[in-house]
Amino acid sequence: MEKASYGLGDGDRISPATEIDGLLAGVGYSIRPSDLRHVAERLEKLDSAMIAAAAAGLPPEFLCSDAVHYNPSDLAAWVDSMAMLTKLPPDHFVPTNPAPAAWTDEICPPAPPPAASVAAMAETSPSVEEEDAGIRLVHLLMTCADFIQRGDCQSATAVIEEMELLLPRVGIAFGIGKVACFFVEALNRRLRPLASTSTSPLAAEHEIFYHYFYEASPYLKFAHFTANQAIVEAFEDRDRVHVIDLNLMHGLQWPALIQALALRPGGPPFLRLTVLGPPSADGRNSLCEVGHRLADLAYSVGVPFDFRVVVAVNLDEVRPRMLRVEPGEAVAVNSVLQLHRLLRDPGLPGPIDTVLSWIAELRPLVLTVVEQEADHNRPAFLDRFTQALFYYSTVLDSLEAGAAAGGQVTAELVGFAELYLQREICNIVCCEGADRVERHEPLTSWRSRLGHAGFWPAHLGSNAFRQASMLLTLFSGEGYGVEEVDGCLTLGWHGRAVISASAWHLEDYVAAPPAGNILPNYDNSHAIRVNYRDIGESSSSSAHRNAASGSQT
Repeated sequence: MEKASYGLGDGDRISPATEIDGLLAGVGYSIRPSDLRHVAERLEKLDSAMIAAAAAGLPPEFLCSDAVHYNPSDLAAWVDSMAMLTKLPPDHFVPTNPAPAAWTDEICPPAPPPAASVAAMAETSPSVEEEDAGIRLVHLLMTCADFIQRGDCQSATAVIEEMELLLPRVGIAFGIGKVACFFVEALNRRLRPLASTSTSPLAAEHEIFYHYFYEASPYLKFAHFTANQAIVEAFEDRDRVHVIDLNLMHGLQWPALIQALALRPGGPPFLRLTVLGPPSADGRNSLCEVGHRLADLAYSVGVPFDFRVVVAVNLDEVRPRMLRVEPGEAVAVNSVLQLHRLLRDPGLPGPIDTVLSWIAELRPLVLTVVEQEADHNRPAFLDRFTQALFYYSTVLDSLEAGAAAGGQVTAELVGFAELYLQREICNIVCCEGADRVERHEPLTSWRSRLGHAGFWPAHLGSNAFRQASMLLTLFSGEGYGVEEVDGCLTLGWHGRAVISASAWHLEDYVAAPPAGNILPNYDNSHAIRVNYRDIGESSSSSAHRNAASGSQT
């Protein structure tokens, strides 16, 4: 049998070899280009060993193991051990191109003794095995998503089973193993919906995980601080201000705004806060409870305060008259991670158009918008799956870095915060149509959509940038970074934008809203109000609540 030749000719030289060897050694490579002649010789020996072993009657599966030999010295030792096992004399292997007389191993680790067993030589470092398995996992995830897009559920299920066997080798406690575990579970739920639980969590459950995510990372704090700064600047010199929040989420954003207004030169304005939200599933009026706590805070810092809840199952069912905007009020509308839930497939009408229309009717002084800087609303499943895989890999990596750095961000806190992200992943991967609400789009798409609705970007000033940058000092991860993009701010991890904050105003803004938005006799039977106006009385703040849970305006 004619042997293939792997040798290098005399004219094939790498120059300058010493310099290249040093560069590769500096980044961790344990093989030198100047040693390639020796590697070629060993490959020829391997070829001879396999032929000789076959002639000696050894079965092919004995020679073919699952080991991957990344180090040429390990490969050489394996060839030597093959010679011993096949009882072939060393001079049986005659190289086509003899190696240099003197060969040193300054960079490569020394080869194991020739008498080592094949099993010992087949062992590679755990980190190399894990890395190889991780790459294999990513490849299988993409393959599975492709099968699903083609409608080949049988092949997709087979790939999932293969990934489930591979996950223990990688480990699911951190890194790509954890990311892959979340996506494998989501793919499994999509293919086996009868065996899965609902991917639409209860509102109360969603708010709990939202709170954990808020505590474990700077993303939501960045969103709140940046939006509040835009609102404070818009309300400058205004005596009556009205903030309309599209989703209260425990009211985490508003204590900082109340305190900022309390410190305003010339005294605080009269603040009205109207929040929109669905009815409580457990019968408790949790939104009004939040209102009571905010009223206590406003009383303690001397800010006249009025809190009102408008119960609405869907935002597109809200009408401006329900919000009771009064003449002369400076209005701000706040949306944090809410508008993307109103989108539909590109090109199709959705609730977003109705909501932006009634927001424009309110004539707000500013509209603050915070959204994930992602592209998960693509119609093709494979496209959005790919985008989601890399996006959530970035976010989960930043959470793990925070936990590893110690401090107040503990591993337990990060674990609960990851449940918030896992539910988003499930919705993106499992759901279609109106059930898929996590339809994140990048800032460029929002700029176009808001522009069509009549809104223009309001430049977030240097104060917002400075506050956002100072916020990052509270977190140990050094990979966070704030960037300014055409007047908007983004917060990212190692150069990859994760969340964006922007402010918008109407091109033809006028201070007073249209008279048609004020209906004194409107039946607001679905409204709840916590009213605190008179801060001069000496009794406790609870005495200033004119209406308890379930009271009417």
